[in-house]
Amino acid sequence: MPELPDVESARRSLARHAEGRRVARVVIPDREIVRNADARTVDDALRGRPILSPERIGKWLLCWTDEPGLLLHFGMTGELRSSTDEPARHRWDRLILELDDGTEIRYRNMRRLGGVWLARTRGEAAEIVGHLGPDALGIDRDELLERLSRRRGGVKAALLDQMFLAGVGNLLADEILWRARLHPRRRIETLDPAERSRLARALRSVVRDWVERYEDVPGLRSWLVGVRGDPGATCPRCRTVLERVTAGGRTSWFCPSCQPAT
Repeated sequence: MPELPDVESARRSLARHAEGRRVARVVIPDREIVRNADARTVDDALRGRPILSPERIGKWLLCWTDEPGLLLHFGMTGELRSSTDEPARHRWDRLILELDDGTEIRYRNMRRLGGVWLARTRGEAAEIVGHLGPDALGIDRDELLERLSRRRGGVKAALLDQMFLAGVGNLLADEILWRARLHPRRRIETLDPAERSRLARALRSVVRDWVERYEDVPGLRSWLVGVRGDPGATCPRCRTVLERVTAGGRTSWFCPSCQPAT
């Protein structure tokens, strides 16, 4: 499932290929992918308008023009592609922005989870996105520690809660907890000050490093996500065989030596 680094990569790609250009036409092969408007309404709203600097809120990508904008959520299998990198359209391209320089920006989504919304104002966009916690890329140490002080329950469940912290998904959460040496089922109220500080440091460093090294991270064997799920995978730090449990409703990989249950 796309997480904060994936959506941030899409935001940067959209800015690189589309910012400052005008929408020539909106093509919507899948008429159901826009959840709150029909295809003609979307085209009428965006045609001829300049694309401004795109924004990201957690796992949402916001493509604004000088008036309305599109809100993109990628669900399980969504991604953004540009004709600059991939000339031919794909059968899973659900919405295409044709730009005035001939470039196409394509919202692709195999399983059609997530979707696209038309927002005429920023207030309307806020209503669509709903209440989200602070963005995981921007939160500082003190704010995170303050939010942890008011939270109870499993630490991984908290990280996955978008109202607690926006943008963290299953892979990010596992990597953060491995770096912080915390078991995914640890309860927040049992964490001592040193463990909370480790968690804050790990979250900030993992999110920032993953965003900046986006293309490299999946192949890094020094990261948990680089080996997570491999048959017989061992901890990149101590070489103990990894184990898995369900935490926060998700399959969680961890090192039983580095991340003891208590």
